[in-house]
Amino acid sequence: MGISTLISTIFVVLYSLTITGLVLLILLENRNPLKTIPWILVLIFVPGIGLIVYYFFGRDNRRLRIISRRIYKQFFSKIQTNNTIHNINEIPENYRPLANLLNNNSYSAIFTGSKISVFTNGKEKFDSLIQDIANAKHYVNLQYFIFNDDKTGLRIKEALIAKAHEGVKIRVLYDDVANWNVKSKFYDEMKKEGIEIYSFLKVAFPWLTSKVNYRNHRKNVVIDGKTGYMGGMNIADRYVTGNKLGEWRDTHFKIEGPGVYGLQAAFMSDWYAVTRKEIKNAEYYHENKIYTDLKIQIVMSGPTDPWRTLLQAFNFCISNAKKYIYIQTPYFLPTEGLNQALQMAALSGIDVKLMLTEKSDTIAAQMAMLSYMDKMLRSGVKIYLYNNGFLHSKLLISDEMITCFGSSNFDFRSFEHNFEINAFVYQHEFALRMKNLFMHDLVTGCKELNLKLWRKRPFTRRLAESFMRLFSPLL
Repeated sequence: MGISTLISTIFVVLYSLTITGLVLLILLENRNPLKTIPWILVLIFVPGIGLIVYYFFGRDNRRLRIISRRIYKQFFSKIQTNNTIHNINEIPENYRPLANLLNNNSYSAIFTGSKISVFTNGKEKFDSLIQDIANAKHYVNLQYFIFNDDKTGLRIKEALIAKAHEGVKIRVLYDDVANWNVKSKFYDEMKKEGIEIYSFLKVAFPWLTSKVNYRNHRKNVVIDGKTGYMGGMNIADRYVTGNKLGEWRDTHFKIEGPGVYGLQAAFMSDWYAVTRKEIKNAEYYHENKIYTDLKIQIVMSGPTDPWRTLLQAFNFCISNAKKYIYIQTPYFLPTEGLNQALQMAALSGIDVKLMLTEKSDTIAAQMAMLSYMDKMLRSGVKIYLYNNGFLHSKLLISDEMITCFGSSNFDFRSFEHNFEINAFVYQHEFALRMKNLFMHDLVTGCKELNLKLWRKRPFTRRLAESFMRLFSPLL
């Protein structure tokens, strides 16, 4: 036996042992069979490439401790006031199980007394944010999935630097992979001006790490512990001036009052994950002004959590709707559970309205999304395609009582791979307000899909959509 033959034999044996070990590991993880079987087939029948693809996209990282839940829980133990965190019994009876679910899954306390402002226009949102940064007295904690070095990014950067020069403490987090196209000079200049700025899960050599698939998709700002921002907008010009897709229709929220505690806890948890520094100063744990009777839970979710918190919560909201469930999302790639829940709700007489974007920035995801439409329409789900630009809003409203908004889309990536932050609001007035916003979008910028016309799509188109659906968990 020659040396080359011996080396080849050793390689085949080692590779076979590696694949066998991974197959056993996947089986022992007790995942959904619909996900387990494809990964096993890929590993066995696509040698080499299958191993690489699994390393980047297939590993179950729920046992990792990227985000410290101890730090998150520790925050709430420091709050010295009793008039902002309320008993579960103050939640409407139908939604107490949801509130319990969120608290048990992600330690999401119920805060009473917040005021929420809504932005559907990027310029108005960034003008408000910059003004609040200018008014900051003590600190600004800012985190965005994308922090571009365009005109909008420069405006935010200049506002932060100005406050840093005044002695205000500025902390910034941004996702590493999402900002590969941003020159490091942009962030380095902020560091030189006294701003603490870090990238989340830095990936120096993406081909050597699976962390490239687990991104921090959160948008979260906390100013002096009294004012916060969260929602769908990143820091980028397209939310202000649009792009080739037209105007970007998104929704962002300004929270004032006790609800900011939840945003603060989320930021502190991510900050610790990146820097290993705990923020302990007393000024971060003061009482907050009471504005309304609105009750809110700020919910974090991520790939390392033991439970798929937002997936479970959305399933609960859909399955327990009594009158209607209205959803806005730019990316709709539902799990089988969500898929069935929406269809069952419609078949049982619940008014299910699903608003999606007609124009998308991701062709593959858009094609896969459209493969779900036929059965949805047959079940009675009313589907509207937003054609007045690109719909990037993430919103769920049910029965004029529950509203959910934040960074999460209705897709595998948000449920399985991204670190997300959403708010669940329990208040009739706010739900009605968001329902009216939904209906305004429906009337002014949407066309409803018709089942008969939809079925007349060319066979090649339907085949392409069904093919892309196979890759839904990776899109």
